[in-house]
Amino acid sequence: MESRSTRIGIIGSGAIGGFYGLMLARAGFEVHFLLRSEYEAVREQGLSLQSAVHGQVHMQVNAYASAADVPPCDWLLVGAKATSNAELAPLIVQAAAAGARVVLLQNGLGVEDQLRPALRPDMHLLGGLCFICVNREAPGVIRHQALGAVNLGYHSGPAAGAALAIVEEGAALFHAAGIDSQAMENLDQARWQKLVWNVPYNGLSVLLQASTTPLMADADSRLLIQQLMAEVVQGAQACGQLLAQGYAEHLLRITEQMPDYWPSMYHDHAQQRPLELQAIYAEPLARARAAGCQLPRMEMLYQSLAFIDRRNRQA
Repeated sequence: MESRSTRIGIIGSGAIGGFYGLMLARAGFEVHFLLRSEYEAVREQGLSLQSAVHGQVHMQVNAYASAADVPPCDWLLVGAKATSNAELAPLIVQAAAAGARVVLLQNGLGVEDQLRPALRPDMHLLGGLCFICVNREAPGVIRHQALGAVNLGYHSGPAAGAALAIVEEGAALFHAAGIDSQAMENLDQARWQKLVWNVPYNGLSVLLQASTTPLMADADSRLLIQQLMAEVVQGAQACGQLLAQGYAEHLLRITEQMPDYWPSMYHDHAQQRPLELQAIYAEPLARARAAGCQLPRMEMLYQSLAFIDRRNRQA
C-alpha cells in the first residue's frame, strides 16, 4: 500500500491535474500544486470539485506559482496538455526528488518520447491514460461528470527489471484515493486504445461543433465515428498493436451511457488554445504510414483541424 508520507506534485492543475490532485489530497496525501494563470485564485479560494460521483469537495491546497518553491516530490503528475511539454520539462526536473516517478496524464502517442531527453537519468517516466469526463468550470473550479479511471504503463528510467512494481506502486496510490487504476504492461498498446475514442470524438466536436450525445444520435456522424474508430484499430494493428476484438463497439456503448460531454479539444478550441494535433493525429498517422498503412478519414480530419488551429493562432 502506498505510504501517505509520499509527496506528490501536480504540474498543470487544470481539470485533469486538479481532479486527481484533489482526490489524492482528500485521501491524506501531501500534494503540491504548480499553477500558472489560476495561481492567485487558488491561493486565495482553494480548489473546488463538483463531482457527480464523489460529491462536493473543497480544500485549501499547497499552491505555487514557481517550480523553485515546490518541495522535491516523489511523484509528479503532469496534467498539462502535451502542447506545453517543452516549456514544462525544466519545471518537472526542478520539482522532482531523486528517483522521482513522473506520470504523463496526457493523450496521444509519442508524448513520453518527446519528454524523456529533458529528464534526469534517475527519473522514472510513466504514461497515464485517463478515462474521465471532467472540465474546468472557472479558475479553481472543476466539474466532474463521470468515470475517472487511470491506467498506468512504464516508459523508461532506471527500473532495472522493477518497472511493473513501480507501475503497481502508482496504481496503489490512485486506489488509496478511491480511483480505479490498472497497471498496463504495454504502454504503446494502451495509448492506441485511448486513441480509438480520442480521434473521433475530440476532432469531430471541434469540426461539427457538437458534443457526444448529438454526435451519437445522428446517423451520419455516428457512422463517421465508427469509421474513424475502425481506422485507428487498423493503424494500431499495422504498428504491431493488436486491440481486443469488439473494443471499438465497447467504447461506443460506454459513450452512449455517459452524460452529454464536450471533449477537451473542444474547450481548447473555444478558448483559442493550441490543439493537441501532434500527439493525437500527426504521430499515429506517421507511424501508420511508416508501416505501409493509409488512414484517409483520419488524415482528412487532421487536415481540417490543422486549418482551424492555424486560423485560431492567427486570430
